[in-house]
Order: sequence, then C-alpha cells, then structure tokens
Amino acid sequence: MQLKHLRTLLSPQDGAAKVTCMAWSQNNAKFAVCAVDRVVLLYDEHGERRDKFSTKPADMKYGRKSYMVKGMAFSPDSTKIAIGQTDNIIYVYKIGEDWGDKKVICNKFIQTSAVTCLQWPAEYIIVFGLAEGKVRLANTKTNKSSTIYGTDSYVVSLTTNCSGKGILSGHADGTIVRYFFDDEGSGESQGKLVNHPCPPYALAWATNSIVAAGCDRRIVAYGKEGHVLQTFDYSRDPQEREFTTAAASPGGQSVVLGSYDRLRVLNWSPRRSIWEEAKPKEIANLYTITALAWKRDGSRLCAGTLCGGVEQFDCCLRRSIYKNKFELTYVGPSQVIVKNLSSGTRVVLKSHYGYEVEEVKILGKERYLVAHTSDTLLLGDLNTNRLSEVAWQGSGGNEKYFFENENVCMIFNAGELTLVEYGSNDTLGSVRTEFMNPHLISVRINERRQRGTEDNKKLAYLVDIKTIAIVDLIGGYNIGTISHESRVDWLELNETGHKLLFRDRKLRLHLYDIESCSKTMILNFCSYVQWVPGSDVLVAQNRNNLCVWYNIEAPERVTMSSIRGDVVGLERGGGKTEVMVTEGVTTVAYTLDEGLIEFGTAIDDGNYTRAAAFLETLEMTPETEAMWKTLSKLSLEARQLHIAERCFSALGHVAKARFLRETNEIADQVSREYGGEGTDFYQVRARLAMLEKNYKLAEMIFLEQNAVEEAMDMYQQLHRWDECIAVAEAKGHPALEKLRQGYYQWLMDTQQEERAGELQESQGDGLAAISLYLKAGLPAKAARLVLTREELLATTELVEHITAALIKSELYERAGDLFEKIRNPQRALECYRKGNAFMKAVELARLAFPVEVVRLEEAWGDHLVQQKQLDAAINHYIEARCSIKAIEAALGARQWKKAIYILDLQDQNTASKYYPRVAQHYASLQEYEIAEELYTKGDRTKDAIDMYTQAGRWEQAHKLAMKCMRPEDVSVLYITQAQEMEKQGKYREAERLYVTVEEPDLAITMFKKHKLYDDMIRLVGKHHPDLLSDTHLHLGKELEAEGRLQEAEYHYLEAQEWKATVNMYRSNGLWEEAYRVAKAHGGANAHKHVAYLWAKSLGGEAAVRLLSKLGLLEAALDHAADNCSFEFAFELSRLALKHKTPEIHLRYAMYLEDEGKFEEAEAEFIRAGKPKEAVLMFVHNQDWEAAQRVAEAHDPDSVAEVLVGQARGALEEKDFQKAEGLLLRAQRPGLALNYYKEAGLWSDALRICKDYMPGQLEALQEEYEREATKKGARGMEGLVEQARQWEQAGEYSRAVDCYLKVRDAGSSSLVEKCWMKAAELSIKFLPPQRSLEVVRAVGPQLIGIGKHSAAAELYLNLDLVKEAIDAFIEGEEWNKAKRVAKELDPRYEDYVDQHYKEFLKNQGKVDSLVGVDVVAALDLYVEQGQWDKCIETATKQNFNIYRRIFTDMVSSPGTNSAEAYHNWADLRDVLFNLCENLVKSSEANSPAHEEFETMLLIAHYYATRSAAQSIKQLETVAARLSVSLLRHTQLLPADKAFYEAGIAAKAVGWENMAFIFLNRFLDLTDAIEEGTLDALDHSDFQDTDIPFEVPLPAKQHVPEAQREEVRDWVLTISMDQRLEQVLPRDERGVYEASLVAASTGVRALPCLITGYPILRNKIEFKRPGKAANKDNWNKFLMAIKTSHSPVCQDVLKFISQWCGGLPSTSFSFQ
Repeated sequence: MQLKHLRTLLSPQDGAAKVTCMAWSQNNAKFAVCAVDRVVLLYDEHGERRDKFSTKPADMKYGRKSYMVKGMAFSPDSTKIAIGQTDNIIYVYKIGEDWGDKKVICNKFIQTSAVTCLQWPAEYIIVFGLAEGKVRLANTKTNKSSTIYGTDSYVVSLTTNCSGKGILSGHADGTIVRYFFDDEGSGESQGKLVNHPCPPYALAWATNSIVAAGCDRRIVAYGKEGHVLQTFDYSRDPQEREFTTAAASPGGQSVVLGSYDRLRVLNWSPRRSIWEEAKPKEIANLYTITALAWKRDGSRLCAGTLCGGVEQFDCCLRRSIYKNKFELTYVGPSQVIVKNLSSGTRVVLKSHYGYEVEEVKILGKERYLVAHTSDTLLLGDLNTNRLSEVAWQGSGGNEKYFFENENVCMIFNAGELTLVEYGSNDTLGSVRTEFMNPHLISVRINERRQRGTEDNKKLAYLVDIKTIAIVDLIGGYNIGTISHESRVDWLELNETGHKLLFRDRKLRLHLYDIESCSKTMILNFCSYVQWVPGSDVLVAQNRNNLCVWYNIEAPERVTMSSIRGDVVGLERGGGKTEVMVTEGVTTVAYTLDEGLIEFGTAIDDGNYTRAAAFLETLEMTPETEAMWKTLSKLSLEARQLHIAERCFSALGHVAKARFLRETNEIADQVSREYGGEGTDFYQVRARLAMLEKNYKLAEMIFLEQNAVEEAMDMYQQLHRWDECIAVAEAKGHPALEKLRQGYYQWLMDTQQEERAGELQESQGDGLAAISLYLKAGLPAKAARLVLTREELLATTELVEHITAALIKSELYERAGDLFEKIRNPQRALECYRKGNAFMKAVELARLAFPVEVVRLEEAWGDHLVQQKQLDAAINHYIEARCSIKAIEAALGARQWKKAIYILDLQDQNTASKYYPRVAQHYASLQEYEIAEELYTKGDRTKDAIDMYTQAGRWEQAHKLAMKCMRPEDVSVLYITQAQEMEKQGKYREAERLYVTVEEPDLAITMFKKHKLYDDMIRLVGKHHPDLLSDTHLHLGKELEAEGRLQEAEYHYLEAQEWKATVNMYRSNGLWEEAYRVAKAHGGANAHKHVAYLWAKSLGGEAAVRLLSKLGLLEAALDHAADNCSFEFAFELSRLALKHKTPEIHLRYAMYLEDEGKFEEAEAEFIRAGKPKEAVLMFVHNQDWEAAQRVAEAHDPDSVAEVLVGQARGALEEKDFQKAEGLLLRAQRPGLALNYYKEAGLWSDALRICKDYMPGQLEALQEEYEREATKKGARGMEGLVEQARQWEQAGEYSRAVDCYLKVRDAGSSSLVEKCWMKAAELSIKFLPPQRSLEVVRAVGPQLIGIGKHSAAAELYLNLDLVKEAIDAFIEGEEWNKAKRVAKELDPRYEDYVDQHYKEFLKNQGKVDSLVGVDVVAALDLYVEQGQWDKCIETATKQNFNIYRRIFTDMVSSPGTNSAEAYHNWADLRDVLFNLCENLVKSSEANSPAHEEFETMLLIAHYYATRSAAQSIKQLETVAARLSVSLLRHTQLLPADKAFYEAGIAAKAVGWENMAFIFLNRFLDLTDAIEEGTLDALDHSDFQDTDIPFEVPLPAKQHVPEAQREEVRDWVLTISMDQRLEQVLPRDERGVYEASLVAASTGVRALPCLITGYPILRNKIEFKRPGKAANKDNWNKFLMAIKTSHSPVCQDVLKFISQWCGGLPSTSFSFQ
C-alpha cells in the first residue's frame, strides 16, 4: 500500500496547536477533528468543512480551558459522537444525520480520573482508558459505566480489532493488555499479553499481529499470544524520533505509524507471513504526528500534527477501470472499493477472513459483483448493497453464474448447482443437476410474506429430463418429487412456494400443489405462461386465447378471452396489470381485473388491512359488495374487529357496525388499562358470540366470569325470557320469582296467550293452561294437554267443550283422538273420515267395524288421488281390490315398473290396451329394449320397428325386421335404399344404412369418391383405427401431389408427421410456411433449425438479413458451431458478428480436440486468444512437453499451472518427492505444504514451511496442535493428548502451558491430574524460576477445588514449607500440618498448634480440644460455667488411652492372618474387661459405653476371623467376617477394610462382591491421594448398612504393589463385562450382609460366628441380643471337633464367658 497526499484539510499554525484526536464515522460520510482549542470540526467525505461545535467542561467554575479532549469516536450508526476529556468526564453528543442538526448532549459519564483514550466498538458500548490505569465501559443505553479491568499504570493507548469484538490497552509501564467481548472462536487468551520495553503510545491491532512502538524508536510486531514476530529498529537512525501514534487499516492488512515529519507504512505479506516495510512518507516541516484516523472503507488516511494541521492521504495498492463504467480501488489485499462512475455510488467489497481478493467482475446487466479469493467467493448486489462471502474451492474459473433472481445467485459448476443468498455468508443450498437453463430452475426467497410463516425459501429443479424435485432450503430436505411422462421444458414456483407450474414438450401446462402432492393438467397448446408479480394469479396463452386464473385454488375456473397475436410479457404498476400482446407490428395491452388480483392476494396472505385499503378505492358494485362480505367474515374469524367494523359500515349493516364499534371501544379500553390486544377480554368474546347468534356461548363466557347479571341482561334485551329464567334458576338468583311473574305479565300484555298457556302448563296448572289455549284459539293444544292428564279427561263438560271447539276449527283428527280416548268409536270414526285421517280410521275400523275397512281403503286411495299423491294411492287401491284404478294411478304417478307388475297380473284383454302407453314412455327414455318387449306383449310389433327407425337405430330395426323378413331381402333393401340416398346427396343417412347391414367399406368408398375426406377419416378411425395414420399420410401425399398444400399440411400433422410438412414446404421453396410449422409443432428448437437451413440455402448477406429479422443470428451461429458447420459459422461471424469470431475459433478448437486433432486444435485455441485452453488440453492428455511449449510461447502465467498439474499427477501416484520438486519449480511451496497437510505428513509440511515459508511456521505449528486436538478425544482430553505429545517431543515448556490450559468443571480428577503433571514437568525440566511460577499458579487452583494435600505436596517439592502448612491448615488436615512442621521446620509447630486451637475454639469443639490441650479445654469449660462437663472431662481422659490402643491395632499391617489371633484376643479381652467394669459404673449405657461395646464386637470379629483362617473348612466364615466388618468402617480404616473384604471374597469365588469392594477400595485410595471423599460414588451401596460418611484415612494402609495388582484385576474384570455390578440379595430383597431391611426398616441380629443377619434357625444365648445362625454354629463346632484347634476353642471359651454360657445342645445336624 502507498500513501499519496491529496489535500490539506486544516492548515497548520505557526506555533504548537496540537491536534489531540480525530475520528471517521462508520458510514464514511463524516470526519471529526479536535485540537487544543477544544472545538470539534466536522468535514464531509470530500474534505469540505460542513459544521463545528464547541465542547464543554465538566464544571464551568473551573473555566472553559480547564481540560483537553483526549479521545473521540463516532457511534456505529454515525449519529452520535463521544468526547473523552481530562476533567474526568465523557460526553456523548447527538449530532444527527444531516449537517447543521442541533447538537445535544444525550449521555454523560463522570469518572474518578482523567480520560486518556476512547473507542466506540459496538452499539451502546464505549470503552475508554483512565489516567489511574483502569479500562472501563460506558453503556449509553443504561447510562451507567463499569470497570472492565484495572491496572496500576496510566493508559496511554487503546485500540480494537477489525471486528470490534476485542480491545487492547497500552500502559505507561509498557504493559499491553488484551480483552475480548467475544473471541469469535479464536481461543486466544486475554489478560496481560506483553511487557513492551517502553510506553506503547503507538499501538495497532492488525489481522495477524499486534504492532507497538514508542519512545525507544523501535517497532515491534507481536504474535497472537504475545511472542515477538518482528522488530524494526530505528534507534540508530539520527533522522528518526519517537513514535507517537499508530493506526491499522480497517481490513487489518496495513499499519501506519507517525513520528516526526514522517509516516512509516507496514504491509502484511500473506505469502511470507511477515510485515514488509513500504517506502515511508516523509514531509518536511510537518513536525510531530499527533493523531491518525483511517476512513472505514480504507481509502483515505488523515494525519493530525503538533502545529494543528490535518493532512489527507489516499491509500491504495492499485486502481483499475472496469469497462469504462466502474472504478476498482484496491485499498488492501482483502478490500476493494467499487465505484460506479456514472452515479458515484460506492460499495466496499471485503473478505471477512482476510483472504486476498484476486479478481473482481461485474456481471448480470452490470448489477452484480463476483470476486474470487484463494478459499472464498465474494458476491454482491450493487443496487441493494447486499454482500456475501462463502467458502469456495477454486475450480479453474469453470463456474457459470445466473442472476435472473434478484435475491439469490445461482452458480453451476461440474454438475452441481449452488445457491447463495445476497447478504448471507453461508450457501443457501446445493444440489446435483445437469440442467443449467434458468427456465428449468425456480427459487423463491421470502418474496411474499404470509401470516404465520417466518421464513419461506424453496427451490424447484430438474433431477433428470422428466423428474422435478422441490427442496425446502431452510430445512435442507426434499418436500416433493414429480415424475412426469414427458420431457419438462419450463417450470416456475409461485411467490409463496406452495404451487409449482411446469410445461412439457407437448405444450401441456401442469399445476402441482406441493402440500397435497396433487398434479393437474390445466392447459393444452400453451405457448406462454407467467405468474402475475405480487400475486397467485396466472396468465397463459393457448393458440389465440388469453387464459387467466384469478383463483389458482380452483384451476377449472379460467377466464378466457380471444387475442390476435402472441403474449410477450406482463406489466404491473400504477394500480393495474397489463398483458402485452404483439399483433403484427404493434403491441397491444390487455388489462386484467386488478380488483380480483389485489384482493385475492391480500386475502391469501392474511393481510386484511391491505385488502380493506384496496376496497376503499373501489366504487360499490355487486362484485365489490361480495368482496366486502368476504373480508367481513374473514376479519371476524381473525378477530380484526376494526376491519370488520369498516366492512359492515361499507355494506350498510348499521346495527352490526354500531355493535362492533361498541365492542372495539371495550377492547381498546381494556388494552389501554391492562395492555395486550383486548380481544381476549370476556365481554369482547361474549359480544362476538352474540354477533354470531351463538347466545349459549355468550352465556357460558359470562358465567365463566361469574357475570350472571350480564348474562340475564343479554337475554332480557333479546326478550328470551326462558333462557334468562334458566340462568337465574341455575345460579339461584334471588329475583327468580319476580322474573317469572314479569314474564307471565309480559306475555298477557302482549296477548301471547299460547306462550302464557305453555308457562302455566310447565308450572303444573293444567286448567289455567287449557283456558288460555282455548282463549288463544288453540283447541289442539288443549286437546293434547287433556290427553296427557287422566284427571282432566274425567271432566266431561271440559272434554265436550274442547271437542266442540276442535270440530268448529275443523281439527277432526284431534277430535277423533279425543272421542277414541273417551271410548266413543262411532263419533271418532266420523271425525277421522271428515278429517281424512284414514290411517287412524282404518286402524279403528279393524278393531271396531271390520266391514268398513275395504270401503275406507278405496276412499283413502280416492283422497290421495285428489291430493295428487298417485303413487301413495296405488297400494290402497290394491288393498281395496280396485285393479283398474290401481293401474290408472300407477300410470298417472309414472310408476311404470309398478304398472308393469300390476299389468302382468291382469288378463290379456285388460292389459293389452295399457302396454302401448307404458312402451311409449320407455321409447321416450330411449330404453328401446324394454319398449320393444312391451310393444310385443301388446301385439304391436310394427310400432316397435317404427320406433327403431325413427330413432335411427337401424341395427335393432333390422334385427326385428329379420324376424319378419329373409336376411337377403333385408340387406338388398338397405343397400338399395342407401344408394338411393347417396344419389340424393344424403350421405349421412346412406352411411347409416351401409353400417347397419355391416358394409362400412361401401360408406368409406362413397366418401372417398365424393372427396369428403373428413367423413372418410372418421369412418376409418371408427372401423379401421389401425389404418388411420396411414390414411392421413396417404391423403397428405395425394393432396401434396395435387398441389393442395394447406390441406396436405393438416393431414400430415394429424399423422404426427410435422417433418413431412416442413419438407413439403421446403421442396416447394415455401420457407416461411416451413418455419411457421416448425415453430408451432416442432418443439423449442425446431424452428431455429429450419431458420438455420433457410439461411444456409440463401447464404451470404441474405442469410444474415434473414437471421437478423428473425432475431436468431446468434442462435444460428451457435447452431452452426454445434452442428460442426464451421465454414458457415465463420461466414456468419465474418459478415455480422465479428466479435464472435474468437468464440467460433474456440469452439472449432474444442471440436478438433474432441476429434483428437490436437495440433490443429492448438492453432485454433491460439487464434481464439485462448492459449491457456491449449495448455489445459495438453495437461488433460498429460502431454506435459507440449503443454510447457505452448505455455512458454503464448501464456507464461500458465507455466506454473503445468508444473502444478504435473505435480498433481505425481501426487496421485504417491510420488511426493517429485511433486514437491515440481511445486517448488512453480514457486508454489504453499501448495506443497497443503498437500503434505492433507496427506497427514506433518513433518514434511513443517520442513517445507521452515525452508520456504518461515513466517507461517508458528501458525502451522499451532494448526498442527489444533489438528492433534481434533484427532484426539474432544475438549479437554484433546488438550491433554496434545500436552502429552509436547512432553514426548521434549517440548516441556509447551507441554506445561498445555496442561495448565485444562479447565473442566465436569471432571475435577482430570483437571487435578493435568495440573499436577504440569507442576511435575516444571519441577523436573524447567528452570527454577519457571517451576516456582507454575507451582505458585497450580497450588491455589488445587486448593480452590479442595485438593489441599496435593497442593501441599507440590509446595514441599520446592521447599515452600510455610505454603504447604497453610494448605494443610486450610484443608483442616491438622495432623499433616503438624507432621510437616515437626519434620521440616520446627519453627512452625507453635504456629500450627495456635491455629488448631483457634480453629477448635471458633468451632466450639471443646471435646476435640481436649485431645490437643486438655488444660485449655478445661479453662474453656470454666469460662462457659460448665462445671459438670469440666469434671467429667477430667475423669474421662483414661478412655482416650483405650481408643488409641484400638485405633493403632486396627490400623497396623499384617493383622489379616491366622498368626495375628493372639494380638486380637488380647485386645478383645482388654475391651471385654473394660465393658464389664463400665456396666457396673455410672458410665453404664453412656455413648462411651456403647462405643466400647462396638469396639469389643469388632475385636471379636477380627479374633474369630484369625481363628477361622487357620482351618481350611472355615474359609467362608473368615470371608463373611471380613464382609461384616464393612458396616463398622466409621471406626476402621476404610481402605484396609474394603481391601480385606474384596480379597477374601475373591478367594472364595464371590467375584461380584470382590469386584465391587475392590473397586470401592481403588476409589478410596484415589480419595486419600486427593485428600477428600467428595468424589466418591455411593450408588453400589444404596439400601445397605455400609456407612457412606466415614473418616478419610490419613495414609494408605495397603502397599503400592498390592494396589497395582488390585487395579489390574479390576480393569481386567471390567473389560470382560461378564459380571453384573450388583451385590447379592437374600429373600428380603436386600443385600445379604445387611442387618437392616430397607423396605421395612426391621433390624436382624448379627450372627456371633459370621456377623451376617440371622433370618431363620436362630440359636439364642442367655445374654439378650446375642445369637448365632444354627448352620454356622454347627459348622464352627464341627471344625473344632475335627481339627482340635486351640484358637477356635479359645473363641468358644470367650463366647461362653461373654454370652453367659453356651447353648445346651452343643452340636446339631437339624
């Protein structure tokens, strides 16, 4: 990068007027400068001064000059500016978006010392340094500040990384501190990073390193973890002075440092991984540079000086002009500014990963940017400024880009389609497809938002020529696959991605619904199709018809209109949608119904506000009214009540609109008071239910809220008294009776006697109800009530009154019911007859007057006939045996089948006159067979033949005639008749007659003779379908021969021989017609082929004119090239398309290459200006010599690629050495490095890096570490593995660093081991100072996780006795602390004792203090006034001796053997005597007594175990005793007890128990090492009486060798996996050695011989609580008898003494 002086923004003064700070805004539009005058000057991006404002002091009483501005930064949105001042304050000024906006202080942050520097890296977050050394954060949102970290040294500089996620601060003592808000996955450390030799006033954080400089005139570049990468030393240069300030470019690839009269520039070299110094910018008399500010796009750098001058420099690597329309400014290797020269707009193209931008292209109608880096692809939309960077491995520039979709770029490469959404840095999706035509791919990216859908991204593409796949790009899964029977040539999704349209080669248009997976063919002969933008309306063309689907959900409903021409496009805007149609030379616009489009789309998207806004613009018509109605219904369902109110207002539904207005007021009030929508409020929901007339739902809503009154008021307003009273009854309302009275009175007042009667009836007042019914003129209701009440029937006068009223009202049926009920059948029958209630009359007559039944049935039938119920009358006439009437009724009722049934039962004379009538009916229905049969039954055969003749059913007429005539006569008759008709020109009738007598060929001959080809074809198709195509072809040839070309065309096309048609026209020189046919019927490319042949026949200028007119010049050129007609192609390009000549040469070359003519192909490639392709051809054929020859002669840049290609070949053969040599010749050591890395040959990769790319060695080593981490176990285990590798490699310092990095809360043992390993390595291999640092770092960490012993051991390794003692004291391990003090430094013994006493006193543990300092304990008792305790303690001191003897004995080694019996017997006897004495003393049953009783039991078990170990047959008894002792581990060393139990169980073959106990033993040994039992897992001993809380043994009781043996055995068993890790259970369902049953809590007695619980066969001793299991007791006695063992006899003697004698039966086999 070079600096070029552009202009002076601020002229320097004669004296010192230091520019203290400068800043560029994030949007590059503003530049701020502040000098010693404390005034902020604002410039625009062109360097013009546009504004200024003065800063203000924190307190005016100190004056306006009491401070300096030391820091200044713009907010990320460029509307605010933060000012840091030395009077301990930061002000944030709102400066607005426009020049001249009022400047307002919007935040202020008061500090405790001067602000020295300031940055604004992210929204709301200002970071600043103070003179007192703190780095703090100010939050502009909360208006609060907080300390990020503090140091004791003045903050001299502050900078951020490129992303603004991390900060660096430089301090006066040379310290550089790093802090991350987000390390973005880099894993870099934070905290103190470097100690620079001088205060780093010039500090910059570039992409790959940190650059610092200061008064020592040295520039130092530090790596990511603080190691020195490079040093530029100018301390001996007399021209150079101290460095005062530094700035890194926004891309982080360059750093500029300011000193006296000079700007030094450092540029990062990615290839060499080092900083390279560019030529410094020297300006005489500039004086010291005091401030630097780099424009955010990297194009400008401003420098402020000591004299108050501000100079502006242009920064760029290079500039170029692209197609005379765009200026490309490379401001850094990874950053390019693209400027549109016509509009002046700029876009900053930047690689976020810092890769070098290699090439920038502007494609797609000069709207889209495409740029490559080594590993990524950069894409951008210049119009919307949306940029993307995606990972992309270069493929030699073979990618094809399609920019048809504004939201997404489609990239084809090697049969793969990749989609990149502009503005996103991830690929949207990738699929395999060979079809690169944009018409065969459809992508929809959130083009129309729909209610309930957040993201909608779908892709449809061709898998093969007949299969379409649809993919959901968000989920990345296939949502549909369509297999079609024909080739698909066009497809498109609708904007919401729910429907897919596609067209096949046969021009059939299909619609596919993605949700229902249904496919529908909606149009034939489709020549144009398109969705209307912004809607789901579809427009298509079918021949001369324009087809519009306004509702695509109903594809059968299509609006069609005739057009004369071809649809060429759709235009939508200005409130209308137009279809553009070319009619000849003019273009005509057909306007679509915008109302249907706009309204339908809004409704589909659920955007009712948009729908209402649209309807507002329309006049009220029936269609508009229907739309308002639809919208009102949908908005009510969606609870958009304001829209619903507007709809009802528009529709003139005043009541509903008013009701909704009131409802909206309620909802709005609730929303104001309580927040939320308000539509969920119960009154609103109830009113909506009322609006839908769902009063029950409204009532339920009211009652849910206990709003009974509101529910009752609703019903009263609606005069629905019944429901109101029901609510009152249900809720026990006090006004119930009043309501009922009010209801009754209202009914009487409104003369509703009927409802009043019903009310009285419901209340049980029958007479009152009847009176009201009669008054209301409702005798039927009165009769119904009387019929249900027996007591009322008894009132004769009442009944007569009612019957009279019924007869008067002509309610005869009800009167009959009443007479029947009071047993007056005669009157009842009369009434039924008068009332035509024949059913009841017949039923009554059958019981009372059987003779009358037949007459009644006939009368019933007559009545039904009068009522026109003829079909019902039939059965009654049959019952009354009136056949004629039944037939007439059946015929009248058109019950033809019933009529036939009745006729078939009659005699011939009666039936014959009716059959023809029925036959005529069936003839009219064209059911001729039934009619024929009926005519025959009625002796009217002639009528049947006439019927068939009139119906043109010559065959049936012929068949019937055949029964009456000879066949020859019939045939002659029909043919003669047909010939007669042919003469008369009645060809159709003649045809019918020929066909009737099965002579269709005569008819075909007739039509051919008269040249009626259509009819001829029809008959051939019907009778000889297999000859149809041949007939068409034959006719076509005949007509062609006659010169009737148009008719011949029709027949050729019907025979599907469009090629024959084209050839016909071609042979006759009618090229226009041939072109038309090919375009209409020959698929997508046939017409192009014809045009091509036409042009070829013309040749020369005529061919060019023709192809230009048809718009197929380029296509014809391509076609010629595709068909290898290169002479014609060269002719066309020479005459019209000279710019295409190189392309034709290229294609000719590719053709020659395919033909294997490589030398000729080489010449053509060179003519095409593509020597690189020739090189690639030879490379592809591995002709390396020829490739090198061409490259050297014509394309020197490719020489390296040839060598690389050769190297790839060598790599495929695994010849790495040869490949390496070739790559080094090609000057591509980086590739060799990558290949070695991919092959996992890291040693070679490191060698290459060291030799050729030393700058990258550190990074490669780190990558190697990361790779090692990835290969190992995940997370911390990977770190551990990495550390072990460093350790094995002898890199102990790195190994230590790695071990120290392990931080894992999940596994404290792993963390501890790693820290211990780090300490061990540092002690063994690192210098004493370093090992001391490591131990001092690890020690507190171990103490922090409770590993005090481990920490102390580390301290002791380095003779840090005091620290070790403190660790033991903190872990309350007083014995160890005392031992260390005693053995290593007796000076500290008093120190430990003093701490221990203080601890016991503070804890109030006077009992424990007794063991340490009895006098102190007694003094404490006296202080507390506890004299009893004092005397008791003095007495009890003797007990401690016994406890000490017991503890020493159980802890001593070698006691698990037969030889140890006498030791255990002595201990047992001492404890027995003690217990016997205690029983007799005042201590009886005290806690001490119980403790010594337990000790006696343990001593007895140990003695009995030693005795049993001396006899082989008591082996299991000894094992059981070892297991039983585990329940006393609170008094025994736990590790020793579990070890002995496990070994004993293993010896007798109890492997399950052995495995569990020895596993526990190993856990305990680890716990002893760690000094804590916290990590122990107790799951194996749940529901047993083995205690969890046991004292931690002070030392290991089992030697290391035996521990290792156990560890090996446990590991072997666990790998074997044949054992279940569970303890054995007995019939109680609990662990067999447990005395307590967990489920019941019952405690069993322990056996004196084994210690196991006694569940059955108990032998009890005289002393209570002492017992033995009979089987174990007998076994023990048997062993004594057989072995005469004195030790066993001694055990028996002790049991007798202890338990008050032995049981009477000394031995038993029971």
